[in-house]
Amino acid sequence: MPMTPVQHYQSASYSHVGMVRQVNEDACLAVPESGLWAVADGMGGHAAGDYVSSLIVDALRRIPASPSLPVYSNALRLALDEVNTLVRDQAQLRGVGMMGSTVVLLAVRGSQGMCLWAGDSRLYRLRGGQLTGVSRDHSYVQELVDSGLLTDAEARLHPRANIVTRAIGVDNELELDSAFLHILPGDTYLLCSDGLNKTAEDHEIRDVLCHSDAYAVVRSLVHLGLTRGAPDNITAVVIKAS
Repeated sequence: MPMTPVQHYQSASYSHVGMVRQVNEDACLAVPESGLWAVADGMGGHAAGDYVSSLIVDALRRIPASPSLPVYSNALRLALDEVNTLVRDQAQLRGVGMMGSTVVLLAVRGSQGMCLWAGDSRLYRLRGGQLTGVSRDHSYVQELVDSGLLTDAEARLHPRANIVTRAIGVDNELELDSAFLHILPGDTYLLCSDGLNKTAEDHEIRDVLCHSDAYAVVRSLVHLGLTRGAPDNITAVVIKAS
């Protein structure tokens, strides 16, 4: 029997500066009418991380919403390529070593979805009570985990846990990873900056995502991070398919 197609998406987003940082270098995008959601995390310790993350979100927002997911996804890729070039040019003009930001996005058309990402901002899927990571971090500690030198728990506490190996503004050529998704009614998706997943355990994120109201979920997720001291900015975007 054919699967029931997705008819509707409910979404909400929330971003908080956290308890330590003075500037929120995260930016997020929720444009359900275009079937597009994104999170960008300006790289801490580098110049103008908030400028870069905002630049990413603004560039994605301007892309016309093609009815074809492949066409739309390609346009999003091209927009991110252009931002990468602009950011590198700006860094040179300002005389700074690097300006950068991670990015993760979800674009949907009906029951089909595409995730694009660079860095350690994440996309999770909750389906049937099971939480799964769709994206895989481009980070120093993830490489150690993949090689068996660190456990996931050790990676969270590693002193170099904040070092990403891919991001917008880092290299002349932007290398994005992608994942194609078949979306089912009842699925919940979470886009987040690492300020959330480094303060909350996966089982805690799963339990919050089970609630039906997307706005209440993002508020609860950010609050969870704040109760742990929130040393970094925290951003969450939740999308529920029905």
